[in-house]
Amino acid sequence: MGRISKKGDRYIRRLLVIGMTSQVQRARGYPERVHPWIMQLLERKPMRLATIAMANKAARIIWAILTRDTYYRQAAA
Repeated sequence: MGRISKKGDRYIRRLLVIGMTSQVQRARGYPERVHPWIMQLLERKPMRLATIAMANKAARIIWAILTRDTYYRQAAA
């Protein structure tokens, strides 16, 4: 479990990045509706780097859900 490598499925990787780019655009328009972690990340990192970090986190969550055969439980903010 490291970075999102280019060895995997290009289509899934592209979908993750596009989805997180959408989250960044939403964060710019409505900062009060976005998770605080996203806003802190955008303050510290450039937009594209933050997008990739968010896609990596989403991929890890998806992987954990699929391997444990469980449901997503959002962490308390």
